[in-house]
Amino acid sequence: MTLLLGMLLDALLGEPRWLWSRLPHPAVLMGRAVGWIDTRFNTGDRRKRNGTLGLAALCLGAALLGLALMAVPGSWVDVIVLAILLAQRSLVDHVRAVATGLRAGLAQGRAAVAMIVGRETATLSESATARAAIESAAENLSDGVVAPAFWFAVAGLPGLLVYKITNTADSMIGYRTPKYADFGWAAARFDDVLNWVPARLTAALIWATTPSRRSIAPIIAEAPLHRSPNAGWPEAAMAHVLGIALSGPRSYDGALRDYPFVNPDGRHLIGPPDIDRACRTLWLTWGLAVFATVIVALF
Repeated sequence: MTLLLGMLLDALLGEPRWLWSRLPHPAVLMGRAVGWIDTRFNTGDRRKRNGTLGLAALCLGAALLGLALMAVPGSWVDVIVLAILLAQRSLVDHVRAVATGLRAGLAQGRAAVAMIVGRETATLSESATARAAIESAAENLSDGVVAPAFWFAVAGLPGLLVYKITNTADSMIGYRTPKYADFGWAAARFDDVLNWVPARLTAALIWATTPSRRSIAPIIAEAPLHRSPNAGWPEAAMAHVLGIALSGPRSYDGALRDYPFVNPDGRHLIGPPDIDRACRTLWLTWGLAVFATVIVALF
């Protein structure tokens, strides 16, 4: 029931601004730890070894912290930590802000989507802006909600914290660039491993929200075509449930990447109403996850 309470508390409160404007969010502290490892050890000709040992140290520290927190009497600590590190409410708020921005104007929509994606947004069309928001919604539903809940269910607070520090490291150093190709290799690979089951579970939950229960076969066929071994699963599921095309070409660091579309036969012209539908799908998927948690807790 701890997992259920944590999910409900996160959905109710999200990330209270009055609190995190006064205290550093745990995700910020994790980012500082990864940044320190990067600054201190991402040098020399043994970067892959340094990055692997650095990630191992971060994961060990996270696991030990989780064990220490579990030693506190009562389950209230588990519930609070879980609610803080889940991101359902904040994810929906950030994605919905893109729809609100687009309704006010393309510039406002681009500014809102720039808060949640890493690609260049200055030249995005309305459809590309909406597509970026929906892709982020699908991927972060897996990374920020289902995966943390899954690893908490499997290994308690140590599992949750190890997942979060790994995911943070991947988001900061897990890039195939000259600076991080070697140093961030372990973070990227371990993040892929930890997200393998949650990504596919997220896809199944998203697919289960559609009343028609359309075939899951296209999702299974198209997900591996995505540039990421895991992100393709929730994105493919979201694309087929909404009947739209996702992924496709995008620009990073001034270079256009010609990625294939997921559900290429879906609608390519999309806008704020599709973002609204994606937000409803996020809540429906969350509801299914809550229902599954209750069933597991009872039986």
